Amino acid sequence: MRDVARLAGVSHQTVSRVLNDLPNVSAATRERVLDAVRVLNYRRNLAARTLVTSRSGTIGLIGFETTLAGPASMIYGIETAARESGYYVSIATVRSLERHAVLDAMEQLCAQAVEGIIAIAPKNSVADALTQAPAGTPAVGVGGADDGPVPMLRVDNVRGASLATGHLLELGHATVHHVPGPADWPEARDRMDGWRRTLHAAGAPEPPTQPGDWSARSGYLRGQRLAADPRVTAVFCGNDHIALGVLRAFHEAGRPAPAGVSVVGFDDTPESGYFLPPLTTVHQDFAELGRRSVALLLARLTGAPAPPPVHLCPHLVVRASAR
Repeated sequence: MRDVARLAGVSHQTVSRVLNDLPNVSAATRERVLDAVRVLNYRRNLAARTLVTSRSGTIGLIGFETTLAGPASMIYGIETAARESGYYVSIATVRSLERHAVLDAMEQLCAQAVEGIIAIAPKNSVADALTQAPAGTPAVGVGGADDGPVPMLRVDNVRGASLATGHLLELGHATVHHVPGPADWPEARDRMDGWRRTLHAAGAPEPPTQPGDWSARSGYLRGQRLAADPRVTAVFCGNDHIALGVLRAFHEAGRPAPAGVSVVGFDDTPESGYFLPPLTTVHQDFAELGRRSVALLLARLTGAPAPPPVHLCPHLVVRASAR
């Protein structure tokens, strides 16, 4: 910084004000300092800055290895929102959502002096681990249950499932079958709950379900059993990957959507509009979820009043897979 100051002909305090975008620096001086920064290829020493200010300007983000569109989109939304708020993001990826793996990731992030932690928390084990964050390091979860001690932001999955199920009932189907996600994921349980409530409110029978995972293969295998039953005319799937497998199973059985069956998914993945037929699905605003989770964490960091907990409301995207 002193080299930059010497080249620009200013004090190192002025260089600091320019780099921190503080006022009381003329436009000409600011430009002279920035020119010197470029000429010298100056990069700020974040470790030294952390020692001086006790702030790293970094948020820790715990994600997990997955090909699922929802969690991956959450990570992107959080990272984008953090950058827009002037924070760097350090990501720790875990292979397992078990408590011990999340604790290890949290320890790794805290060793980097992150100011706070956001975790993708689709299972209760993640939220439980977040309660062990060191004092002075606030933590926020995204995507899990909201009845725990850690602040949690999430999409209203019950509402989304109700929109999907209600749409199929309004199309004239006597009932709607459901192919759910894993039983130990709060999102899957909430989507099943919304499906069940909507059927009961309409006086429609509740068909049996069989939990699986979030994969297209899981949807395909369960779709084969459903396609063998001529009474099955409408299927609400726990996510778009499951819907892809269900669509193929019914197609192979000679009952392609939408003539042979109506199918609705959940997530609105980028590919869902290019399925054959294009998939009717429930859209989640992952960018907004990212913004709100960062805002909640920053409020906890600064001691500002925290935004009220909100379940983001999804909406139905109607395409050609149901009629």
